Parts: sequence; C-alpha cells; structure tokens
Amino acid sequence: MERATLTISSKNYSSWSLRGWLLCRLAGLEFDEAPVPIDDVEMRQELLLLSPSVRVPRLSHAGVEVWDTLAIAEYLNEIAPEAGLLPRERVARAHCRAISGEMHSGFYNLRSALPMNIKAQHQRFKMFSGARPDVQRIKEIWQECLTVYGGPFLFGTPSIADAMYAPVCTRFRTYDVELEPLLTAYCQTVFDWPLMQEWVSAALEEPDEVIELEVEF
Repeated sequence: MERATLTISSKNYSSWSLRGWLLCRLAGLEFDEAPVPIDDVEMRQELLLLSPSVRVPRLSHAGVEVWDTLAIAEYLNEIAPEAGLLPRERVARAHCRAISGEMHSGFYNLRSALPMNIKAQHQRFKMFSGARPDVQRIKEIWQECLTVYGGPFLFGTPSIADAMYAPVCTRFRTYDVELEPLLTAYCQTVFDWPLMQEWVSAALEEPDEVIELEVEF
C-alpha cells in the first residue's frame, strides 16, 4: 500500500489529531507525520474551538485528500477492511457508527469546559455545570457498550469508537472526573494501549504550550 502523509497539530492539545492518528495506526497504514507549527494561526483556532473548518487532521494518500475525522475513518475502512475498524456484526457495526458520530458532532460543552491537555493534572476540578450532561451521556455510552460487548474496548477489540473516545479518557484523567469502576477500567485499557502510550509519550515531550489553554484552577 502506498505510503501516506498525516497532517496533525499538537499531540498534547489536539484531540482531533489524536483521533486521526489512532485511526491510521489501527488501519495499519504506513504514514509520515506532517506537524503544523504550534504558532500557526489556523492550528490555534482549532485548539481553541474558534474555527469549525480547520482541515486538521488531514490524510493524504494515493491522490486522495481527506480531512474530516469520520471521513478518514470510513476511507481507511474501505482500503483496509481486514483491519477491523468496524465490528463484523451488522448491529454492532451500526452502533459503533452511531456513537462515533455522536462524539464527532456533539459534546461541545465538554470540549470547551475540559480542553484536552495531557500534561496537566487538576485535582478536585470544579466542572462547568453545562458540561455535566455531556459527561453523563458519555458514561452511559461507555457503560452500555462495555456491558453489551464485554470489553475491554467499547466493542471488544479496538475500533473507530475507541479512537473517537480516547481523547475523552485523557480529559477525564486531566480534570479528575469521577468514574464508576467499569469506566475507570476502560480508561485504563485505553491508556495501556500501546498506540496510546506512544502518543502520550510524544505529547509529554512537546516543548511548546498554548498559553490560552494553560488555565490556573
């Protein structure tokens, strides 16, 4: 398969870059990373939720340019169906697509109240009340999937859904969100995932900071 290029932004702050990167790795796609400089205006707009149209992450492969995360997921599923990005069973496959789409298009209050910041750790964080329904809904999604499909990942084995929700695990850890034991175990599974460990290690080594996201609590 032809080698690809994945354009990403900060590994510490960019949840969408993490999702695109995990999807490419899950698909077994060989690719080079093309990081956008931290001082790039569009990249900062993406991280600060000021622009809905920033094309990061962006996958360039075999003459194709794909920049929406779910579009990247579907493209990778087309070219690497054997990778198991989606469950084999029809009902589970539809369920996986539904909750991935829900993450993709919703939870704005969660994104703004608990921005991804892998390096940070805030104990007893006082969460904005508007974000609580988002947190509760995510807990419900995880609880249902882990109960129905048996874990340890949302659909048993790593899938598009885990790539979509992995940044939420980092947010819950950063902001000390209280979780039930089953959900804590799921987050630990995500953090123990070798792909996630690779990303987190790189994020911790990033020297740059987005000051607007380094809020003191």
